[in-house]
Amino acid sequence: MPYRPVKFFQVGSFAVGNRLLDEGGRSVQADRERSNTLTKGHRACQGCGEALGARYVLDAAMRATEGRLIAANATGCLEVFSTPYPESSWQLPWVHSLFGNAPAVASGVAAALKAKGRTDIRVIGQGGDGGTLDIGFACLSGMFERGDDVLYVCYDNEAYMNTGVQRSGATPPAARTATTKPVGEEPGNSFGQGKNAALIAMAHEIPYVATATVAELHDLEAKVERAMQFHGARYLHVFVPCPLGWGAASKDTIRIARLAKETGLFPVFEAEHGEVVAVSRIRRPVPVEEYLRLQRRFAHLFGDPPRTDVIERLQAIADRNIRRFGLLEEVPVA
Repeated sequence: MPYRPVKFFQVGSFAVGNRLLDEGGRSVQADRERSNTLTKGHRACQGCGEALGARYVLDAAMRATEGRLIAANATGCLEVFSTPYPESSWQLPWVHSLFGNAPAVASGVAAALKAKGRTDIRVIGQGGDGGTLDIGFACLSGMFERGDDVLYVCYDNEAYMNTGVQRSGATPPAARTATTKPVGEEPGNSFGQGKNAALIAMAHEIPYVATATVAELHDLEAKVERAMQFHGARYLHVFVPCPLGWGAASKDTIRIARLAKETGLFPVFEAEHGEVVAVSRIRRPVPVEEYLRLQRRFAHLFGDPPRTDVIERLQAIADRNIRRFGLLEEVPVA
């Protein structure tokens, strides 16, 4: 028999054994050819969705650019756990910016490369939801408006995790944080606050915008590689559960990310120049309650008596997303 390299398989919850996946559908978890851009030795919490997301995003970008890549990283969990002085887990040119100016620093790097005529080197900016949606929001919008040749990646764990789990512009309604207590008529975070960063990025009509989760790593890698086919400003918003801040079991990171998509709470899609061009459809619709029950930040909704009124409002948000993006699988007519 011809030699075939050993492959480490990843399968979804709807597969029974790897024999159901053809060769192209299998994911290589360990390979000598993999860049391992975020390598061992970092201090991320067990089950950290951000560490997983960053590893796959940067490795995919390194493949797409043949290793010619520079990253600008905002202050936050990703920076803190990956670069405890004097050590670093990054295996690429990497620069730490302030909390709020990673898009501007990445833009400056891209401008310097352009001035030097180095069109072969690409740039990624990255940060959490606080450094992206709140503190760095003006810099990000400016990057979009100028059309700087940067792919900016937001790893969204829905709060300021590094500084004590405070509310951010990405914290969902009813979620408990250190600054949104589970008390009163509207326990947890208020409804109607925050920002939908992907839709705001689309409003700038930049070449490419996409959302993804760490539950579908092939999809995440494909979107990074697709983004690198464009020049100009691009945006990728990645859903990364935080076991510590969300009060979830570390073993449930992927499960929670999958439920976020399958409930409709986190639509997964691609857009080009302001228009949605593809959506990742929901295979099996799930009520939002299944997602909420796995996280202590929503435990106050299931007390005595349970806050069914709040749960219904969250379900209405998911249902609206499903309608808005056409997320349900189309059932063929017999």
